Amino acid sequence: MPRNLTTTNTKKRAMLVALEKSLGIVTTAAKQVGIRRETHYAWLKSDPEYAEAAKEFPDIALDFAESQLFQQIKEGNVTAIIFYLKTKGKARGFVERQELTGADGRDLGLVPVIETKEQIAEEAARHGITLEELYAVPNR
Repeated sequence: MPRNLTTTNTKKRAMLVALEKSLGIVTTAAKQVGIRRETHYAWLKSDPEYAEAAKEFPDIALDFAESQLFQQIKEGNVTAIIFYLKTKGKARGFVERQELTGADGRDLGLVPVIETKEQIAEEAARHGITLEELYAVPNR
């Protein structure tokens, strides 16, 4: 086996180990191995085995973050508990609803977007106006 190929394979293995230790942070791992970030991305494109091995690292970082969140919940961190319930407890009613109002709680006065002639006719009829009357009004 040519020396270059051996060195490259060794660096790829080292990069995979470094990616695991750095929770998938490419810059940190690349610095540890002594390669450029671009080299890692080139390997992802050119080497299917390397790409397959590397694709699990984002999940490792997510697993770590989840474990930290659960640790905070176990310790009674109210912010962590609220965050978890807002994101995972929606089906049980843990949802914040936002109501938008204008000044002093008044209606915002939003106008619906009308896209078709039929929608224009329906909206005009809802206000007791015919299309002929609507189009007869001069533009200001």
